[in-house]
Amino acid sequence: MDSPVKDELGECLRCDGLRVGYAGTAILPAIDLRMYPGELWAVVGRNGAGKTTWLRTLLGLISPVGGSLMRRPGLRVSYAGQHVRFDPLFPALARDIVAMAVDRGWSFARPRVREPDVVLRALEITGAAAFAQRPFRALSEGQKQRVLLARLVASEPQLALLDEPTSAMDAVAERQALGVLDRLRKQRGTTIVVVSHYLGLVRELADRVILLDGAAGSVVVGTPDEVLSHEAFQRNYGHSGDESCLA
Repeated sequence: MDSPVKDELGECLRCDGLRVGYAGTAILPAIDLRMYPGELWAVVGRNGAGKTTWLRTLLGLISPVGGSLMRRPGLRVSYAGQHVRFDPLFPALARDIVAMAVDRGWSFARPRVREPDVVLRALEITGAAAFAQRPFRALSEGQKQRVLLARLVASEPQLALLDEPTSAMDAVAERQALGVLDRLRKQRGTTIVVVSHYLGLVRELADRVILLDGAAGSVVVGTPDEVLSHEAFQRNYGHSGDESCLA
C-alpha cells in the first residue's frame, strides 16, 4: 500500500495495464506501477527482454499497444543512453554537449557569451571536468558516458530515464556515476529509472525493481528483496544475486 507521504507528493508517472510492443503486438504482459519523486527504479532482464522498448514507451517515442501511461503535466523528463549519435565531423567540445541541455538557442554561428554555472557544476560532479575542453568525438566511450550523464544532470530533470548509462565505464567510474544518481534523487527529488546489468544498483540503491522477461511473458515489480527472491528471477539467473552483474 502507498504511504501517506507518497500520496502527498503525488505520482510523477503511472502505468495502468500498460502493454508495450510494435505494430499492435505486445511483447510483455500488462504493467501496473506508480512512480513517485525521489525514487530510484532499477530495470533488469536479459538482453532482448524488452527493457529498451519499455523505456522508449515511457519517453513517448513508441505508442503503447494497450493500457495507459500517465505523466504528471509539465514533468521535465531527460534521457541518457549508452551512446549518442553525432556526426564525427561535428566540432563539439565535451562542455558543448552538456550545454545543449540548458542553452537550446546556442549554435556555432551564435556562441554563448559565458559558460552557465549549471554546466560547469554538472561536469564537476560527474567527474567530466578534466576533459570538458576536449572534442567529444575524441573521448573514450566511458568518458562520453560521463559527459552524457553530466548533460542529464545539467537539464535538472524531474524524471530521469537511463539505458545502461555505465556500460562502458570501469568499476570505479561506475560506482561514482551511480553515486551521482543517488544524490540527484535524494537532493533534488528526481525520480530515477535505470536499465542496468549491475546487481549492486539493485541491492544498494534501488527502492523498486522491475524484472522484464519477454521470452517467458513475465513482468515482476517489487522491492529488491521481492524481485531477487522471485521465481522469475531464479529462472533467469539461477541465483538470488551472488554475482555482481546480470548478463
